[in-house]
Amino acid sequence: MKAHYYQYVLQFKRPSGTSRGVLTQKETWFIVLESNGKWGIGECGLLRGLSIDDKPDYESTLAWTCAHIDRGIPKLLKDLEAYPSIQFGLEQAARSLNAKDPHKLFSSPFTEEERPIVINGLVWMGNEDFMLTQIEQHLTKGFSCIKLKIGAIAFEKELALLRFIRQQFPKEVIEIRVDANGAFKPKEALDKLQRLAEYELHSIEQPIMPKNWEIMAQLCSNGPLPIALDEELIGIVDLSEKQQLLKTINPQYVILKPSLIGGYKGSEEWIALAEAQGIGWWVTSALESNIGLNAIAQWAATLDNSMPQGLGTGSLFTNNIPSPLEVDAGQLFYRKHLSWPQRIIAQLCT
Repeated sequence: MKAHYYQYVLQFKRPSGTSRGVLTQKETWFIVLESNGKWGIGECGLLRGLSIDDKPDYESTLAWTCAHIDRGIPKLLKDLEAYPSIQFGLEQAARSLNAKDPHKLFSSPFTEEERPIVINGLVWMGNEDFMLTQIEQHLTKGFSCIKLKIGAIAFEKELALLRFIRQQFPKEVIEIRVDANGAFKPKEALDKLQRLAEYELHSIEQPIMPKNWEIMAQLCSNGPLPIALDEELIGIVDLSEKQQLLKTINPQYVILKPSLIGGYKGSEEWIALAEAQGIGWWVTSALESNIGLNAIAQWAATLDNSMPQGLGTGSLFTNNIPSPLEVDAGQLFYRKHLSWPQRIIAQLCT
């Protein structure tokens, strides 16, 4: 078996705001395996400023992985615990290599029958007019679940946007999720959650920064809104520590980004622990290209979770790799009549 990697820089169609700043581009890496005339491809979705493997030696670790591919995939996955996005890219590439169709990593009604996955519409941070435009577009396109990034503009303006949605649509028609990305200060979090709860939200992701387990536990226990852990999961590899976190905080939900938490294996560990404790969960992409998004969506489709998933990021980039993935009426489809661009894929695999 041979392996090599390739860097690819995704360009946002327009600057996209988060509580950590505005994104205009996002670098990603593809890892390609070749054996007996076949190839497999996976995406190492590094997310600068958030991934625990955002380290100076990231590319050299990718090079080392490819140079030592003869160690075997299971051994390498264990060796790469500190590099979850490389773990995930390697998992994808191995599945791709061993599949009959290198783009069909999992067989399910999603790929074989065009059965869609319900997804949320994502509203990026920005000024009030920009966010309102996004909300109106998602409502027009038929989304039944909308997720708003909050924490960048004045809180009163964010409440006004939520009020706008609720004046038109009750919670039975439109589910609203908000994501603070840890933007609230611990002392102000409960008050802000109480004000947000007036708009009958489904949940809030990561209201305060990670590593504040006791405060987060109090918010989950006494707060007026269901809380979903996101960044809180990043960097926790040991199974017993995962269990300790969930028992200590006891959140209502956890959110699984395979590129950030150790790929399929790491995500499935979180799912098993969460379900054992009665904690809900859903899957979210982390700004991967369509290569990684396809791998996440196909896996998510096998998990039998009817909640809206966070898989609507494929249309964010001007230079994304064309794929059979298509969003329609708030659902993600794998269109069988569409194909992957062989010229581009061949370029990545040579």
